[in-house]
Amino acid sequence: MGGEGADMGEPGEGGEESGGEPLKVAVVHPFQQNGCLPGKEIEHSSCSTPLVAESDVELGSGVPSFPNLEEHPEVEAMLSSSTSGSKLTTRLSKRRLVVLAIFSLYSLVNAFQWIQYSILTTIFIEYYNVSTSQIDWLSMAYMVTYIPLIFPATWLLDIRGLRLTALLGSGLNCLGAWIKCASVQRNLYPVTLLAQIVCSVAQVFILGLPSRIASVWFGPKEVSTACAVAVLGNQLGTAIGFLLPPVLVPNTADDMDLMGYNIRNMFYGTAAISTFLFILVAFVFKEKPKYPPSQSQAVLLNVSTEDHSYIKSIVNLFKNVPFVLLLISYGIMTGAFYSVSTLLNQMIDSHYKGEEVNAGRIGLTLVVAGMVGSVICGLWLDRTKTYKQTTLIVYILSFVGMIVFTFTLDCGHLIVVFVTGGALGFFMTGYLPLGFEFAVEITYPEPEGTSSGLLNASAQIFGIIFTLIQGKLTTDYNPRAGNIFLFVWMFIGIILTALIKSDLRRHNVNSGINVDAKSTPVDSNTEDGLNKIVSKSPSETKI
Repeated sequence: MGGEGADMGEPGEGGEESGGEPLKVAVVHPFQQNGCLPGKEIEHSSCSTPLVAESDVELGSGVPSFPNLEEHPEVEAMLSSSTSGSKLTTRLSKRRLVVLAIFSLYSLVNAFQWIQYSILTTIFIEYYNVSTSQIDWLSMAYMVTYIPLIFPATWLLDIRGLRLTALLGSGLNCLGAWIKCASVQRNLYPVTLLAQIVCSVAQVFILGLPSRIASVWFGPKEVSTACAVAVLGNQLGTAIGFLLPPVLVPNTADDMDLMGYNIRNMFYGTAAISTFLFILVAFVFKEKPKYPPSQSQAVLLNVSTEDHSYIKSIVNLFKNVPFVLLLISYGIMTGAFYSVSTLLNQMIDSHYKGEEVNAGRIGLTLVVAGMVGSVICGLWLDRTKTYKQTTLIVYILSFVGMIVFTFTLDCGHLIVVFVTGGALGFFMTGYLPLGFEFAVEITYPEPEGTSSGLLNASAQIFGIIFTLIQGKLTTDYNPRAGNIFLFVWMFIGIILTALIKSDLRRHNVNSGINVDAKSTPVDSNTEDGLNKIVSKSPSETKI
């Protein structure tokens, strides 16, 4: 990944500008509406006079200046406060790759801890002598905990930033892993439940970060790919969670001591890795690069924090009808994925007795295929910026994949289930970063962590509902009944996605179309609802 003409390092890191001098960006102040004087209406592109001092022309901004500021006293007053020190350098820091890698790794461990119980449902039922529903709750704890904590978590990310949020996420993940080590006794199910709750709290400080890290650290030509890689870390953790636990903890029902020994080894290994990653976050993870990586980030740097309100941001998001449609459709898709992942072991066991290891491998196939889909979708978005079209197509293909998986599950050939599960995973989990990036585009300049957090909250709510209902249908009837329930809902999600109006606000800024960097709700009932804040012609202003 890389940006054209961007410096790949921060000062002091030995990076040089690949295109010569650093790109100078004259940042538009929030009160500059459509590049015109306050109170002036846009009539024609020739009427809009950008508020840029004459000295700015030397920077190659390509905009006209005021040759006689005395004739425009209001401009002179505004320029004195808004243009001084507003010329920013956009560069790509080498550290961005390290930040992305560290985040992806501790997100991986958190996802591994989520799925490690579900894929060993039979074993943990025998070891702790509990019911199936009690083991299911070890997975659903991640969903239940997320819902009440999402607002304080996104508020903290919005106010205190990436570094503190990353420390909390990796630190709680580490703490939960060590509590699990103390829970390996047959009468200590409540302790392992407590440990899983701690890990689920850590997840609250993890799931909303991919789009925020991508926007803050990566350039416009790599932001979607970076988001996909950040999400990929979580998916890879789920994949490893499907693969390793059945190998590390085989079903030794006739020897509970050996079973406990194997569980303990798995827990201690997870705790050691979690501790190492927490130390890395503490010493390496940085809040943000010295220079903004894109014009959209440069614009936000010039917005006064006094103009920002977390409550107002939440209200604006819920007034944004396209975002609300995406919120529901994303929740349906991701909730269905959570439900299928949680109940996969039971679905496979229902038709293929004694195939716990293969159930894990099918889960691995599903997630690994999804990881490939995520990266491909990220690269495609960076290249084409076709957010709505790509999201809708992937949603439809996920729906088709769910139908095929449902009606081939009981065919009697595991190889067929591997193939259909892989196809389902390619589209279903490949959809996850699409939702994040689409949300950031249609809600800019609202904080990325807030929109991502709400998407994840929706996913958790639908995940809980779907898991409970699909689990009940699977137990009382068969896996097909539960899967039919899911793809009916996915069809509703397709309809909602098709209704989303695509306004790529962040892309407009990065393309040179001026967007006012104030939080403004979108009125989807008016076709030109964003005309208040978006200049229709890129030639009218340069950022």
